[in-house]
Amino acid sequence: MRRRRVLLLGAGGRLGSDVVCAHAASGASFDLVPLSRQRLDLARPDAVAKALAEADFDVLLNCAAYHDTDAAEDNAALAFAVNGQAVQRLAEVCAGKGARLMHVSTDYVFGGDAARRQPLAEGDPTAPVNVYGASKAFGETLARLALEDLVILRVASLFGASAAHAERGNFVETIIRVARERGELKVVDDQIMSPTFTEDAAAIVVKMLTAHCSPGTYHVVNSGAASWFDFATSIVERLGMDATVTPCRSDEAGRRALRPAFSALDNAKASAAFGPIPSWQDALGRCLQARGLAESAAPKRVPRASAASASS
Repeated sequence: MRRRRVLLLGAGGRLGSDVVCAHAASGASFDLVPLSRQRLDLARPDAVAKALAEADFDVLLNCAAYHDTDAAEDNAALAFAVNGQAVQRLAEVCAGKGARLMHVSTDYVFGGDAARRQPLAEGDPTAPVNVYGASKAFGETLARLALEDLVILRVASLFGASAAHAERGNFVETIIRVARERGELKVVDDQIMSPTFTEDAAAIVVKMLTAHCSPGTYHVVNSGAASWFDFATSIVERLGMDATVTPCRSDEAGRRALRPAFSALDNAKASAAFGPIPSWQDALGRCLQARGLAESAAPKRVPRASAASASS
């Protein structure tokens, strides 16, 4: 019997690289085939259909995106080409082949309701506050219009322990580096999100592929919510680092793009379908362990004082 064939875009990225590892470790009964950017450049949407025309696949898993949130403010055309128009082409190709598209999106499709404090469910209306979020929301809409057999996976604030994370940097890496180099960090405390370990998200993606889950939108994030300040403080405390972490407002961080004040996601749907998803605190501990960083037996209380800048 022919094994199902899953074509993976973005295999070298943070989530994609962990999906490759999770698939290899799972013994799943489908083949996972990475497709390089050289063969399929999403920055050229009109070439997507041609590049995929001869490809043999049952599922197209898209972990690729233009995700530089600040740069997108000045490169809107590129962001919408990769995150919007190219996603439409992927969906159209899948529709023509009778294949499924699994497309990775983001919590940044939300954010317009700054007063919200209840985690966002899949059916809540999107309201992006920056170009990146708008381009991802646009891609979701175009994909839904082009294809019925569509699974949208929204992830958030990804961190991980793999080489792909170390090479590109991520929040955990940045906090550890700045804490060591300066001993002082200033981190925003008015952005609430869902810190998500890529290994946990990747494991769920493999489960979804194995189970051939129902079409629809799923929030694939670790349980719980935190501000970037909460997250940074937990990293420093767990490692017992001699560093001061100070909260600041977003407007003090000097970032080009506006960030959502609240974009924590409700993962109840994914948890019910694929099993409980660990808390971000549990995931952070496993991430630090995987990086070979021992947690302090008695983490000290990190003082809050004025400091140099390090933000999400």
